[in-house]
Amino acid sequence: MDACAALADAVGDLARRGHSDGRFLREVGRIGGVRPGPLWITDAASGGSNRLRGRGFRRRLDDDTDGQARHFAGTVAVAARIGSRLTRFLTTRILRDAPDSADGRLSDEAIAFAREIRSGRLAQRDAADWIRTNLCGCG
Repeated sequence: MDACAALADAVGDLARRGHSDGRFLREVGRIGGVRPGPLWITDAASGGSNRLRGRGFRRRLDDDTDGQARHFAGTVAVAARIGSRLTRFLTTRILRDAPDSADGRLSDEAIAFAREIRSGRLAQRDAADWIRTNLCGCG
């Protein structure tokens, strides 16, 4: 299954709901098994859940598991709540995702995605295409 394409489709569906940017990002997190509300932190700490199993991510972002959609969506949810700097610290120091690893690069992409949505530089309506362009494929 192409989990990256499914992730882009799910994000596109979310964008059509008209949520605020913060709510949109938290809902992206739900795709990775990070619930909205106060229990988000336990979901994030446990790694979320693989609701979109499969591959389809660019080689530089592929860690040879079926959990990259979960990783991206969960990191988006965390960045939406605690910000880019602390999220990057947690992914590199606590999760030990080296910056030059597939997971480290995917975390950076998730943090950038959340930052771009929050700042308004990336509109929700363009989020699915951003995922397809930046995350999906074999390039």
